[in-house]
Amino acid sequence: MEKINAVITGVGGYVPDYILDNDEMSTIVETSDEWIMERIGVKTRHILKPEQGSGTSYMMIRAVRQLLEKTQADPASIELVLVATTTPDYHFPSTASLVIGELGLKNAFGYDMEAACAGFLFAMEAAAAYIRSGRYKRIIVCGGDHMSSMTNYTDRNTCPIFGDGAACVMMEATTEEYGLMDGVYHVDGKGLQHLQMKAGGSAKMPTHETVDNLEHTVYQEGRQVYKHAVLNMSNAVKAIADRNGLNKDNIDWVVPHQANINIETSVAGRIGIEEDHIMINIDHMANTSGGTLPLCLWEYEPRLKKGDKLIFTAFGAGFSWGASYLIWGYDGAPEAAKSPAQFYKEGEMSREEWYALRKNS
Repeated sequence: MEKINAVITGVGGYVPDYILDNDEMSTIVETSDEWIMERIGVKTRHILKPEQGSGTSYMMIRAVRQLLEKTQADPASIELVLVATTTPDYHFPSTASLVIGELGLKNAFGYDMEAACAGFLFAMEAAAAYIRSGRYKRIIVCGGDHMSSMTNYTDRNTCPIFGDGAACVMMEATTEEYGLMDGVYHVDGKGLQHLQMKAGGSAKMPTHETVDNLEHTVYQEGRQVYKHAVLNMSNAVKAIADRNGLNKDNIDWVVPHQANINIETSVAGRIGIEEDHIMINIDHMANTSGGTLPLCLWEYEPRLKKGDKLIFTAFGAGFSWGASYLIWGYDGAPEAAKSPAQFYKEGEMSREEWYALRKNS
C-alpha cells in the first residue's frame, strides 16, 4: 500500500477593512510609534468593527469562500473543517459549525481546536493524521482570531500587539513526497500564571466585578512569555531540522508565529536562516493568534514553489508550542517577483493599495 501524505493545495484569507495604525493607537493609550516598533515590530493592525461584521466566523467564512473559489473545489467534496481559534463566536455551538452551515458544506463535519497561538500548527497535524488514515481526502484547516474582542485598550503593554484576521488552507491526500512530513509538539501546563484570560470560563464565571476589572481580556507577563517563547520555539525548530537533515542551505522558508519581530528573527537565527527566508507580516498584521501562520502563507503564496521546504513554528498559552516540516506542493503565481507584503514593506505601495490587492486577489 502506498504511503499517503497530506499536502496543502490552496490558501484563502481575509482581514477587515479598518486599519488601526500606531499614530491612532497613541491617542487611545500612552504609547508611540517608536516604542511599539522597537519592542514589538507592529506598525498597523486590522480591526473588525461591529458595523462591518461580528465574530471570528465572519472572517473565516470569507477566507474559506475565497479558498473554494481559488481552488474551484466542489463544496460537497469537503469532508472536514478544523477551526483553530481562541475567540469563538460562542462557547457553543462551534465556530466550525457556523462556517459549514453558512457555506453549505453538506458532507463535512467539523469542530474547533483551542491551543491559542499554537492552534493552527496543531490543527494541521490533526488534519494530516485524518488524511494519513485513508478515511479522508479533502480537509479545510482554518486559523484566526478576533483578538480586538478581548484586548484591553488601557494596557499599553498588550494592546499594540494584537490584530484581527483569518486564513485557511486546503489539505488533500497525495502519494507524492509533498505535504506535512514531520512535527514536534509540546504542552507543559506551566503558562497559566503568565498568559491567560482570568475570567469567563467555568473556573471563574462572569460577574459584574470581573467585567469591571477587565478580567475578560488578555493578561500577559511579557518578559516571561518572551523568554519561554524564544527558548521553546528555538529548540523545536532545531529538533525538527536535525531530525530531517535541514539546514540554512536547504530550508526555503521559516514560518514563525507573528508575536514579536525579535522572537521571529531570534528563532530563525538559531539555525542560521537569514531574514529574507523568514515569512514576516507582523509589521502590518500584528499578532492574530491562530491566524498568523496561515495569513503568512496567504501573503507569501505567490513566492512559493513546488518542492520548497518550510518549517513552521508557534508558541502559545498553556504553554503550548512546536514546529513542523512541510514540503510545498504547487507553484505560486510565477509572475510575482515579490509578495504583496514585500512590496508594502519596501514602501513600493501604500497600505491602502496593499489591502486593495489582497481584497481583490
